[in-house]
Amino acid sequence: MLGVNRTLLAPAEWRSRRAAHVARVRRWTDPLRERRSRGERHPVLDFLFTYYSHRPAKLLRWHPGPGVELAGAEEFLRWPAYRATPRGAELGPLPASRRSSVEFIHRLLTATAGREPRFGCFGLHEWAMVYRSPDVRHEDWPLRLGAAGTDAVVESLPVRCTHFDAYRFFTPAARPLNLLRPQRSDQVALEQPGCLHAGMDLYKWAYKLDPYAPSTLVADCFELALDIRSLDMRASPYDLAQLGYAPVRIETAHGRAEYRREQAGFSERARPLRARLIALCEELLG
Repeated sequence: MLGVNRTLLAPAEWRSRRAAHVARVRRWTDPLRERRSRGERHPVLDFLFTYYSHRPAKLLRWHPGPGVELAGAEEFLRWPAYRATPRGAELGPLPASRRSSVEFIHRLLTATAGREPRFGCFGLHEWAMVYRSPDVRHEDWPLRLGAAGTDAVVESLPVRCTHFDAYRFFTPAARPLNLLRPQRSDQVALEQPGCLHAGMDLYKWAYKLDPYAPSTLVADCFELALDIRSLDMRASPYDLAQLGYAPVRIETAHGRAEYRREQAGFSERARPLRARLIALCEELLG
């Protein structure tokens, strides 16, 4: 329950923590702003700011999380989630209107954490998004193997995507090739911790809990998602060598082994973050 075992942070301490968070996040948001000012798009670094709905300004904003009282922090009262205390401000209880959302996040993450990770999808979702189609999602970047070569890879390997938000971008020709037919309603039943998109989505579930999620946790999830996106695009059909991204050639046995190793590593990195989010949901739900 909020407010129990409360930690008091003096002004110098919470301001220091806030400044450290802002400095950390600006490593990602400042280059984004510079690219946008030049009209440039980056297929790896821009993804978390376009696919996900959390604005850079909100990512920069620092919140301590529940159970923390901020001395002399009346400025936080401009946000309705906070309430006044005799010494400053703290987060209030979770509003009833947000309870169902937190319950869903808890249910999804708990189900995912309880499954064995499955590897070996080899990032074919990106390939399936351009399969037998004249259109590509990242039109500024060429396909490493060309259209025919890309289609041949999709046809030569089993397509095993379990993540609805990846599957929904498959081309119509690619969807029948997938082992499953994920639907939004299947998400809790299908999501598994080896999936790169499930790892990236920890960032989404963290910011969906804003401002109750500690900003350190949100930033940790963002950093993991950014690293996963790098593998996602290195293993994709696109040639991003000009940007410094060496391809993971999943069309070869060596490349598939490399992908599997990195995928397993990200699954391990995601595990404690998922556990922290589950614990936060349980705290918020009381």
